[in-house]
Amino acid sequence: MRGLKVCYGGINAVKGVDLEVGAGELITLIGANGAGKTTTLKALAGLVRPAAGCILYNGNDITARPAFELVQHGLALVPEGRGIFGLLTTEENLAMGAYSRRDRARIAADLDRVYGLFPRLAERRRQLAGTLSGGEQQMLAIARALMSRPRLLLLDEPSMGLAPLMVQKIFETICTIAAEGVTLLLVEQNARLALEVCHRGYVMESGLIVLADSARRLLDDARVRQAYLGE
Repeated sequence: MRGLKVCYGGINAVKGVDLEVGAGELITLIGANGAGKTTTLKALAGLVRPAAGCILYNGNDITARPAFELVQHGLALVPEGRGIFGLLTTEENLAMGAYSRRDRARIAADLDRVYGLFPRLAERRRQLAGTLSGGEQQMLAIARALMSRPRLLLLDEPSMGLAPLMVQKIFETICTIAAEGVTLLLVEQNARLALEVCHRGYVMESGLIVLADSARRLLDDARVRQAYLGE
């Protein structure tokens, strides 16, 4: 992203963000509520149109591309609040993740793969997604995105509202996905946990990036420790 600006009416939600994610990296974007993190992800995913700036993906300008095209080019978003289809079964939700694909044999293989990552989803494959627990719905949201075979996976607040044991499971899976070569950009309010698993981090305040460094240095930064780690 270069000079990215996003406005909602007269409100400047993102005020000129420069952000870079390299292939194979696991990057986090942290900040307080209202800082502009979710809007940044939505702009990257093609869900909101930037007012200024540009977004380059694999060297191509995708600033004005719609979301459905970006999914076909390997960019997938796991939205805040999960966004699962509650009246569809678990397996039907996963099929929706592969809606743009026609390679049936690989789709079947990927279904087996996500069931391997999330065995609980396999146990509940015929259960209506709206009846799953919050943690199971978060697993389903991630698994559905993986069914599109993303090269870049955007995760918006994956730990929100989950019990500590489920948060641990979700983050273990995020690390597994990253180890398999998927590039990840993670927005997460649990700053400590995000910085402990990520390679680099950006800190966002009031629509601007105010800090960018390795995750280890950000963990040791006095400003980050005071503002986001409760120290």
